[in-house]
Amino acid sequence: MPTRIRLARHGRKRKPHFHIVVADSRAPRDGRYIEKIGIYNPNTNPATIELDFDRALDWLQKGAQPSDTCRAILSYKGVLYKNHLLNGVKKGAFSEEEAEKRFQAWLSEKESKIEAKKDRLKKAREDEQKKRLEAEAKVNEARAAELAKKQSELAAEEAEAAGADAGEQAESRTGEETQAEAKEEVATKEEKPEVKEEKPEAKEETGVKEEPEAKKAESQEAKGEAEEKAETASGEKEAEPGEEAGEKNSTEEEKK
Repeated sequence: MPTRIRLARHGRKRKPHFHIVVADSRAPRDGRYIEKIGIYNPNTNPATIELDFDRALDWLQKGAQPSDTCRAILSYKGVLYKNHLLNGVKKGAFSEEEAEKRFQAWLSEKESKIEAKKDRLKKAREDEQKKRLEAEAKVNEARAAELAKKQSELAAEEAEAAGADAGEQAESRTGEETQAEAKEEVATKEEKPEVKEEKPEAKEETGVKEEPEAKKAESQEAKGEAEEKAETASGEKEAEPGEEAGEKNSTEEEKK
């Protein structure tokens, strides 16, 4: 029965993690397996790999064929290199001690590379965070400056409005004062004619008191005029007979 070293998917949608399993090549991907030898999580940077080194090496020596992804994982962990060195020992190319020495040298170099990558990624994250903080500080400064500008503009507008209100109040006060002065002048002018009008009333009152005397004078004048008219009328009556006699004498003389 051919066996394969492959991945079995687990986890939720868009957030998968995998089990490294040894299974029959005819079994489904997430179906039954013979043995679980590790875990692979690609969601971290660098990817998290937990592998049972000895069991993976044993299955390789038994003839299990890894899938492409599992081959990369085994190479990353040094399982393939260790299997290659053991095959060289079997062929007599070098001793087992030399194979172990070479493997330890490769492993230390690999670990140093992994640590360097981790340090580089950590530094990149710190630099990115620092840049993000600086950008945020600049944005905050710009916002603070804009707010200060707006507040200064509002304060200036409020000051202008207060000045305008004060000017309007002063103008209204002056207008009220002028109106009050005008009213006072009008009142004084109206009061003066009233004083003048009071005097004629007094005169009228005195005139009312003096009416009997005026009536007496008028009655006396009327009596004098009546007497004069009577005298003139009597004189004219007396003159009329003489005139008639003269006229008769003149007519008689003319007839003669």
